[in-house]
Amino acid sequence: MPDEPHVLSALVVATQLSAPLPGGTGRYAANVLRSLDATRPAGAGLTAYLCGGVVPGGGLELPVGLDSSRSPMGFRVLARLWERGLPPRAPRADLVHATTLMVPPTRAGSRLVVTVHDVVPWTHPETLTPRGVAFHRRMAERVAGSADLIIAPTAVVARRLDELLQPACPVRVVPPAVAAVSVPADAPARRRALGVPPRYLLVVGTAEPRKGLDVLVDALAADPGLPTLVVVGPQGWGDVGVDDLARRRGVGKRVLVVGRVSDPDLAALYAGALTLVVPSRAEGFGLPVIEAMSVGVPVVTSDDPALVEVGGGVATIAPVGDAEALAAAVARVIDMVNMVNAAHVGSGADRGVGMAERRRAEAFAPALVGARLWAEYAAVVVS
Repeated sequence: MPDEPHVLSALVVATQLSAPLPGGTGRYAANVLRSLDATRPAGAGLTAYLCGGVVPGGGLELPVGLDSSRSPMGFRVLARLWERGLPPRAPRADLVHATTLMVPPTRAGSRLVVTVHDVVPWTHPETLTPRGVAFHRRMAERVAGSADLIIAPTAVVARRLDELLQPACPVRVVPPAVAAVSVPADAPARRRALGVPPRYLLVVGTAEPRKGLDVLVDALAADPGLPTLVVVGPQGWGDVGVDDLARRRGVGKRVLVVGRVSDPDLAALYAGALTLVVPSRAEGFGLPVIEAMSVGVPVVTSDDPALVEVGGGVATIAPVGDAEALAAAVARVIDMVNMVNAAHVGSGADRGVGMAERRRAEAFAPALVGARLWAEYAAVVVS
């Protein structure tokens, strides 16, 4: 009787779900697990490896029924141990996929796949904490010599990783899985409860220096005709106080900081925005770009190369750090939206508004990304 074919077991290191600020990489880890769970081959094993302590929440919950293994240590302790190459080792599996540079020591026989999200620690170190720069450089250099595969979110990041790290393993581009945003039926009521006006611009992300929020506030000051800016996301490092920036630039009454919000509230904010603005100085991907496009919202980004790639020719582009050019780009998009609204009657779906954005978002559908990841895993294990 022939031997039964081996069934792949994958362990996904999702410790970022328990980080003090999970951010976009936390959402990436959750989306990886969801897409893998939805597309797993018959009999394939899938386990999430988590930190002790904090239970994922705020839209980062695991798929129902997914197997998980939990370290007894919390996030910060694990980061210190793994930076030094110390245990705990990852549980046994054919393949371990670390979804950030929080990479555990692996056991003999396990193949290692690591996602490296960006090259900001090398190209824009001033926009990170010194501790963050040192950790990410050290871990990435170790991964370059020990991983069996590095995954990058964009071709821009993949090329730079090859140049900077010269890894011994291949670097493949597998974009994040981005499910279409599900807009709740009570979206208008949710926006009113948050104090959001009928017409507004939206920015989503952790408030930290590389996100370019200072440039966006300057853009508001450069064009008094731009509507209110709604700012969504937690406060990060670097004392980027958007309220203070806005007051100093004389636009305090035109900026509304709502901070962290639930996924349904975020969906409501995406759906009602005139445009999403992403003025970042540096990114590896830019998850809000695709989330907004999935509901047909136009997007304005800086010309950071990764953002341009993700925008796919659909987003409107302004030079990094140029507040006046950013204001002009946002104004052009709003004029376009106003003209379309004046020329048509009915909902956006009825009149085809945002179809280019929706089509672009479909390229990042979880079913496509999950199948691609399983194929990459299988190729690594049999190589």
